[in-house]
Amino acid sequence: MNLTAGYPFWMIKNGLPYAYPKLLENINTRVVIVGGGISGALTAYYLTQAGVGTILVDGRSIGLGSTCASTSLLQYELDEPLHLLKKKVGEGPAIRAYQLCGGSIDKLISLMTDIGYDDYDTCDSIFFTSRGAEKKFIERECRARLHAGFQVSVLDKKEMMDRYGMLAEYAILSEKGATVDAYTFTHALLQHSIKKGLRVYDRTEISEIKSRSNGLELTTQDSFHIRAANMVNATGFEVVNFISKKIVDLYCTYATVSENRKEKDHPWKKNTMFWNTDDPYLYARITRDNRLMAGGRDERFSNRASRNLYEKKAAQLCKDIGQVFPKIEFKPEFSWSGTFGKTRDSLPYIGKYPKTPFVYYALGFGGNGITFSQIAAEMIRDMILGRLNADAEIFSFERKDR
Repeated sequence: MNLTAGYPFWMIKNGLPYAYPKLLENINTRVVIVGGGISGALTAYYLTQAGVGTILVDGRSIGLGSTCASTSLLQYELDEPLHLLKKKVGEGPAIRAYQLCGGSIDKLISLMTDIGYDDYDTCDSIFFTSRGAEKKFIERECRARLHAGFQVSVLDKKEMMDRYGMLAEYAILSEKGATVDAYTFTHALLQHSIKKGLRVYDRTEISEIKSRSNGLELTTQDSFHIRAANMVNATGFEVVNFISKKIVDLYCTYATVSENRKEKDHPWKKNTMFWNTDDPYLYARITRDNRLMAGGRDERFSNRASRNLYEKKAAQLCKDIGQVFPKIEFKPEFSWSGTFGKTRDSLPYIGKYPKTPFVYYALGFGGNGITFSQIAAEMIRDMILGRLNADAEIFSFERKDR
């Protein structure tokens, strides 16, 4: 599956920061992680920190799947607003899912400090609407978040123009959020974990997986074997190759990043990320080298949508930015597409799937891919170590169909 097309900014900016070997021998391990993006890297970090013997393999070079195409927003807000999510999954699970994502931002920042990675910034988050008729929608969502313990407030049209130079009707301001470079963060996690005993192999595609009485045997395309007590599937949107059950709808999402604006100040007074309620939706952030990055305009996944539409979508995104931020001159430099998945209830799938013994899944579907991945990594570590995790049911494959 082609997960990206075009010129993902993080890949252009950072190239291939580290080289990893290809697996060219038979190997035994307690846990094998399949997938070398941010989900696999976070899971590897938690397992190696816990002293669990682990190897990680990826069919591509490390980070060149969906991770390098991520716009790398760390937010607690799900694709589904909290007051609507309550109606889908119940009040308790909905609030807890939001709280777990909020806690995940704090844990990720602590983790980045632990490994000495500093290419991130904390920031405010603005959830806005350009439609005056959605005032009650914004107010209901604000009340739901306040009830869940988040520090939020409603902004009106004048406040948004004064603070950010933006044309919008209403917004929720949240002071909890961050931005990062998911691609270099993935490599930093793996480099730290390698020092703790992790073994990483890229360009190592798995062609067959067999269950044994005491675990699994994975065969690579080069006919080498990996024997493991457990496997963690962190392949993200390529999980459709492993699970027959329909759990996710695949979309192409699009992003573009401007020329750097070193000669100019930020277009708003404080580091902030923006996303809106519209359909098609829009989100935006600033990079550390003072570029404006925007994304959205999703299409149902197809090779055509992935390969052929990103330039057209980039032009539409530039127009969208101009309508919201009329004082900004957006000159795009790089544009790309990435694969994106939506579940029926907007929650990820984490844990075991009954038809694949000895396998755990870390599938951070939705717009919260990085925060979901951190939640999954902790949960899977607990499961492998035999610890009870009280929140596991919220994201399990066996949760009620919603």
